[in-house]
Amino acid sequence: MDKRMFIEIGMGVDLHGQNVTKAAVRAVQNAIHHNSMPGIRSVLPGNDLANMKVHVRLAVPADRDRLDLDVVREELPYGQISFEVIDGGMLTSSGIVLADKDDVNDLAYVVIASVEVGY
Repeated sequence: MDKRMFIEIGMGVDLHGQNVTKAAVRAVQNAIHHNSMPGIRSVLPGNDLANMKVHVRLAVPADRDRLDLDVVREELPYGQISFEVIDGGMLTSSGIVLADKDDVNDLAYVVIASVEVGY
């Protein structure tokens, strides 16, 4: 990406499913669903949304091998999308102790997303 125009940060949590993909989807949604870029097309080369580049950095706490980037990609409606997955985020107790497991907490997965938009 030669020119970054926007960087949005989001956080997503899967409270009980220990699903890193669900938490990542929520983090991307949180980053992008609170803004609108109505003039973006006018500054992109060729005035074409296909020339927009979107780089998503995901900080995940666990289960990197279970992260389905194709599912996360579906949340981004335009552009040439790239991903970078790094260690980060958080695993924390959801507050529920599983009855069938001795003192094992149901973990909440927290993922942080940085969504960069430019060309």
